[in-house]
Amino acid sequence: MTQDTSQQSYSISELAKEFDVTTRSIRFYEDQGLLSPTRKGQTRIYSQGDRVRLKLILRGKRLGFSLAETGRLFALYDSDKTSAMQLESILSLIADKKADLQQKLADINESLEDLSNFEQSCKETLSNIQQA
Repeated sequence: MTQDTSQQSYSISELAKEFDVTTRSIRFYEDQGLLSPTRKGQTRIYSQGDRVRLKLILRGKRLGFSLAETGRLFALYDSDKTSAMQLESILSLIADKKADLQQKLADINESLEDLSNFEQSCKETLSNIQQA
């Protein structure tokens, strides 16, 4: 971590190590327009803002947000510093993700019930075979 009097900067390897991701992943996020490091020759220099964005990208991935959705939220934030529009978009995305997860949970519960019924049927059939 390099530090001058006004701002911290990070190398790609420092961020990769800190967030336990590959440098290739970070370059991919850069290619997608989600990060925009400055360059000194061939060396990428990431700002504190890039570091925060990387953290948000990774958190968004864990929550099921696509990179396109994350990029859209970044664009909204960049254009609307009051963040009201961004928060409304986030709330809409959260509602969509929750609905998706609730549907998946219902599907999983139904599958578990079907498997339990099938398991019970197999046990009964096996018991009948063993008693014969």
